[in-house]
Order: sequence, then C-alpha cells, then structure tokens
Amino acid sequence: MNLSAPTQIVFIISLVIAIIGLLAALGLLAFIPLASVWIMLIAYAVLAGGCLMRGA
Repeated sequence: MNLSAPTQIVFIISLVIAIIGLLAALGLLAFIPLASVWIMLIAYAVLAGGCLMRGA
C-alpha cells in the first residue's frame, strides 16, 4: 500500500475538526450532540483518507 502525504487543505480540515472535538471534550461546545470521541474519530478518518487517496 502506497501512502502519500495529505494536501494542506485536508490537513487543515482535519485539524479544525479535531479542535472542535477537543473543545467539546472540555465542555465549551455543549450544543454539539456527538460525543467528543466520535468527533476526534471523524478528524482522524479525514486525515487517514487524505493519506490513502492520491491527489486528495
């Protein structure tokens, strides 16, 4: 399996999602109905998808 580095936009999107998950874990974003663990998992999946797909 060949992995490639994610583009800068994919990295920034996953970073923003991870920061939202961190803020939800700290209780600052109580209006988000998902648990912070799932939000962080989505951020990791976006980053992993960016590494697996070429040209993403």
